[in-house]
Amino acid sequence: MKNVIKILTNKNEKKIIRKVKTNQEFRKKGGIFMGLKLENVSKKFVGKQAVDNISFEVNKPGVFGLLGTNGAGKTTTIRMLLGIIKKDSGEITWNGKKVERKSVNFGYLPEERGVYPKTKIYDQLIYFAKLKGMNQKEADAAINKWAKVLKVEEYLLMNAEKLSKGNQQKIQFMTAIIHNPELIVLDEPFSGLDPVNTEILKNVIIDLVSEGKYIIMSSHQMVSIEEFCSDILILNKGKTVLKGNLKEIKEGYKANRLEISTDKNIDEFINEFNMNTEFSKNNDYSIKIKSEEDAHKLLEKLVNNHVVINKFEIKKPTLNDIFIEKVGG
Repeated sequence: MKNVIKILTNKNEKKIIRKVKTNQEFRKKGGIFMGLKLENVSKKFVGKQAVDNISFEVNKPGVFGLLGTNGAGKTTTIRMLLGIIKKDSGEITWNGKKVERKSVNFGYLPEERGVYPKTKIYDQLIYFAKLKGMNQKEADAAINKWAKVLKVEEYLLMNAEKLSKGNQQKIQFMTAIIHNPELIVLDEPFSGLDPVNTEILKNVIIDLVSEGKYIIMSSHQMVSIEEFCSDILILNKGKTVLKGNLKEIKEGYKANRLEISTDKNIDEFINEFNMNTEFSKNNDYSIKIKSEEDAHKLLEKLVNNHVVINKFEIKKPTLNDIFIEKVGG
């Protein structure tokens, strides 16, 4: 069975369509939940409740968005679900079995980047591959494959300190996926990357999903989350403030923005309707609206005054708008 994933990049509005294999293993087998499941999980550090009774599940291949401000509990949640630190209460399972660090074939790109500066890239990759149980032949094959995909072949015999930060980040990304993990956690994967390398990484993530991988992505770049994630969870001070299907969440909000392009300045008409302009340049406007009805009244007024309308688009809140609303800015 095949599905189609459509990713719309806000920057250039280019549609990337890929055929994706549907991995049937995420369905329940014999009553056992297949995938990742957290139920009523909590963690406390020296009097501070870092994570407070959160629950969510990732029940099919794809990208799940884990969001929150700094200190919201994202990293603690990630480390618990990967078995790196112990939870205080609740249950975390992967394919119906309790999560332990050795029991889950996971890959992890932490927010805190780090490669050994005085060591050759190839040697580092071999080291991490063998830590994950790969033999020399398997490791070499994986290194060659991913070095080509990520365009870092020429750096394999260099010390890490000779590489740019962007290329170092791609090497660390390789260490997270080199052993073909089932579950991959990416913490700020695009941070510090230039547009070319960002696009390379995005295409790799698309391919990983097509292979049936489960990916959890934590990022402050809301545009990237909207591109990839069908389901999200937002944390604030250790508590869940919003979770669910992103499309359904956004459909629950009323339109709040009008984007319009005209052949002349329309400030007087905007002011007449007591609307606030968020942005204007060369007769392109982004206007806050209270309802779609208000937008159509403005349109009618402009048409009656012989204003040429080149663009008229009513928009609902972005994920960034929703995030700010939920966490209080």
